[in-house]
Amino acid sequence: MTPNPSHPPDRSAGFASECRTAVAAAEEAGALLRSRFPDGFAARPKGELGDVVTDLDLMSERLVVDRIRERFPHDRILAEESGELGGDGSGRTWLVDPLDGSNNVVIGLPAYVVGIALCVDEAPVVGVVHDPVTERTWSALHGGGTHGPYGRLAGVADGRPLPSAGPLLAWTQGHAVRRDDPAARALRHTLEIRSRRLLQLWAPLLTWAMLARGDIDGFVGYRAEAIDLPAGALLAREAGVAVRHLDGREFGGGFTGPDTERSFVAGRPEVLPYLLDLVAMTPAGQARPGRPERAPSYAPRRSLP
Repeated sequence: MTPNPSHPPDRSAGFASECRTAVAAAEEAGALLRSRFPDGFAARPKGELGDVVTDLDLMSERLVVDRIRERFPHDRILAEESGELGGDGSGRTWLVDPLDGSNNVVIGLPAYVVGIALCVDEAPVVGVVHDPVTERTWSALHGGGTHGPYGRLAGVADGRPLPSAGPLLAWTQGHAVRRDDPAARALRHTLEIRSRRLLQLWAPLLTWAMLARGDIDGFVGYRAEAIDLPAGALLAREAGVAVRHLDGREFGGGFTGPDTERSFVAGRPEVLPYLLDLVAMTPAGQARPGRPERAPSYAPRRSLP
């Protein structure tokens, strides 16, 4: 039977050691990145679509991979720059994004993070995001909630009231998506005109952490990258965020398969129906059965006096 990544086996209590290893590795890599930012590195083009790779990506990745190998030598590792490393076929796979936000680093923008996930088969069971700039770390265990610098996150339902101007949203698209992709353009345009702000941070894991904290109301991704998706989605889901495919199906957050299965809508539970109605109006999100094709209405939650 194919594992269902949205309902992984309830083994979170058995992954505390893995989570500690990931947190320690991410924070050590973060200290390295912080010590070399903004001037102590070189960069070069990566691929033909405008991406970049820096010395910092490679140094951070080497550090994180070494720390995981020291503690779990038989596990498979998929790293952003090195690709697949080792593995004994046990179904345990570490995903390492050593520097999410390389393009930001190259232009001197301090918006970047280190991301690590552990998946059992397709199911993310550990997710860690470390922000070297603020020296803050967020971690999640499947079934164990999301924890930050001050303990367990209270949950996005306790976030700020929504403004009458609409939700604050974020957007990401995969590197393989062309700039003139009509579905991506239509989806992004719809979000821009029906939200208060639409952020594009060039660092999806940083966006997932913001969503988990309740800083933003929703996050929409179109054919997202696989390496950082499981850690981010687990972080947000364990903080109470609802995550769906564009057509409303439950979203697992796995890392295999075509990128067309990695388009998602994530948001606070009270915002999610509005977001799903928005994407259903575009070519990227087909109208779901039983839902009328209409412009969504937005009813913000009232502020308490």
